[in-house]
Amino acid sequence: MKDGFRQSMAWLHTWSGLLVGWVLFMVFAAGTASYFKDEITFWMKPELHAISHGSVAQAVAAENATAYLNRNAGNAARWFITLPTAREPAVGVLSIKPPPPAGSPPVERRRGFDRATLDPATGQAITAPRETRGGEFFYRLHFDLHYMPALWARWIVGFCAMFMLVAIVSGIVTHKRIFKDFFTFRPKKGQRSWLDAHNVTAVLALPYHAMITYTGLVTLMFMYMPWGPQVAYKAHGGNDTFFAEAFPGGVRTQIKPSGTKAGLAPLAPMVAQATAHWDGAPVGRIVVHQPNDANAVVSLARAEGRHLSYEQPTMQFNGSTGALIGTFGDVPKAAAETRGVLYGLHIGRFADPLLRALFFVSGLAGCLMVATGLLLWAVKERQKYAKTLKQGGRIGFGLRLVDGLNLGAIAGLPVAMAAFFWANRLLPVDVAGRNEAEIRWFFIVWGATAVLGLLRPTLRMWQAQLALGALLFALLPVLNAFTGPAPLTVSLRSGPSSVAGFDLVAIALGLGLAGATWLVERKRRKALAAPKKAVKPPPPTELAASAAAGQGS
Repeated sequence: MKDGFRQSMAWLHTWSGLLVGWVLFMVFAAGTASYFKDEITFWMKPELHAISHGSVAQAVAAENATAYLNRNAGNAARWFITLPTAREPAVGVLSIKPPPPAGSPPVERRRGFDRATLDPATGQAITAPRETRGGEFFYRLHFDLHYMPALWARWIVGFCAMFMLVAIVSGIVTHKRIFKDFFTFRPKKGQRSWLDAHNVTAVLALPYHAMITYTGLVTLMFMYMPWGPQVAYKAHGGNDTFFAEAFPGGVRTQIKPSGTKAGLAPLAPMVAQATAHWDGAPVGRIVVHQPNDANAVVSLARAEGRHLSYEQPTMQFNGSTGALIGTFGDVPKAAAETRGVLYGLHIGRFADPLLRALFFVSGLAGCLMVATGLLLWAVKERQKYAKTLKQGGRIGFGLRLVDGLNLGAIAGLPVAMAAFFWANRLLPVDVAGRNEAEIRWFFIVWGATAVLGLLRPTLRMWQAQLALGALLFALLPVLNAFTGPAPLTVSLRSGPSSVAGFDLVAIALGLGLAGATWLVERKRRKALAAPKKAVKPPPPTELAASAAAGQGS
């Protein structure tokens, strides 16, 4: 503390950002993509591009879905119906098979499910939409990682998010001229330029960075700090009782069938009643417990998009008569609503297209903030080796390792993300385990770029990987035009706006990576053109001394 509180925060800011910076870059990149996960998933299913839910009413789409499920899963234990939206024009249905009789073999006791995608206007299943995780992969990647237990992954991401929060707070303390730095950028100044770039990207979206980091921790607060509910509800049923009181979302116990067949009441009146109750807000999801049974219960959840809170109210109806059973979550408790709003702010599903685009741009600023911070450390550290390099020496292992990790994370991750989209279109549609094959290609490409970066952390390698990422992203619209079910017919007409939006963003990202490639090339040429300093000869006294020593020997 001899240098003062503000100066002491500089060390904390540097190391809290560097130690977890590579994981944070991936979390920021995947989380930013998740703002448009529905659009990404839609783009990765070209079989759906010709579908538009248009003016199909929700009640009609719900009845068509019910008719399909009655024909194909009439004896299921539960139905799930996801109604169409402007971002997802198809109807998603899922049915859970009933439990097998007691005494069945273990293989038969496993309960399976069937999933289908329907045209909302006709209720007919869409022919074989390709199997893909789509945007859900990036959403899960940014907090569940992959190829490891989700519990471990969430602890790792939470640890990194806490470091990020420390870096943000210490960065605010460290920057004495935080608002002036926002308007300051001095190009071609070496370390000063990297620091200016880091400051601008950090201050540009500072409220967003603080919000997204803190709310990310709040989303998993019950995992990170579970002790309060455990102690308070220890004698009252434990966590289950706590969650039932804090988030009253309706029926939480298993509904058992009565054994008496009874037709399911029409869903259209239920949808209309729920929409009127929620002041015109549409229904997002319908769950039918024990369909075609006298004990059937229909649960309707409000669609996301009109309210900040992640927690959505539900209404439940008697499946046989259509009578209202009750409403749940209309007036949430203050603590639950606070947590729901913070959760909703993090995932941004309430945002309209313009606000979602602003979130996306802020997320990209976060990626640049982390990237420039990592590169700034390497630039500052390399200055310590300037004299050694001039004399033909080598940089230390730590700096070389950071250079390689920077290359693999910052330049390699965009290449892997683009490769994920290319794999979606180039892999055979009917290949077994197709969704996992796409993910494998993502990690294969990312692993290859990381290994190459560690082996040769040079400007040439930076240039090659950035150029490859630029090429793969810029050509995605061309790939989309020639790999759909009707290659040019669907692509050249107006079509769904989400497909065109995806292609435009891909082109913009390609241009951004191309610009970065050009900057690296300019820096490389400047380094080659720099005059080499001649080695200064030793003083004459030293020459005379060495000559005398030679004569004496």
